[in-house]
Amino acid sequence: MVYKKGSQRKKEKQNSGSDEVIQRVRIPQPEKGEMFGMVEAMLGSNHVKVKCMDGTVRLGRIEGKMKKRVWIREGDIVIVIPWEFQDSKANIVWRYTQPQVEWLQRRGYLK
Repeated sequence: MVYKKGSQRKKEKQNSGSDEVIQRVRIPQPEKGEMFGMVEAMLGSNHVKVKCMDGTVRLGRIEGKMKKRVWIREGDIVIVIPWEFQDSKANIVWRYTQPQVEWLQRRGYLK
């Protein structure tokens, strides 16, 4: 049995996962009021400024179930649902990773 140092094991793990993984990408559902948005600024207290696909800048609120699990940063592409009674605010329900954003751009969902 050959024992390897930690850095050698890490390199082997990185190289072994080079195969392209097929991954499902969530698309906004317009019938539910969902649309793409891009995070412009972090405002603190789970609030962000989001520029939506319809051209409106809204105050986005990160939902409770996402708050602890997903970290959102400036420049991230997200799915937002505008509030029905106050159009200047929206809930953030999904964040895309960089490979997902590239896939969306290749497919023509993002411009």
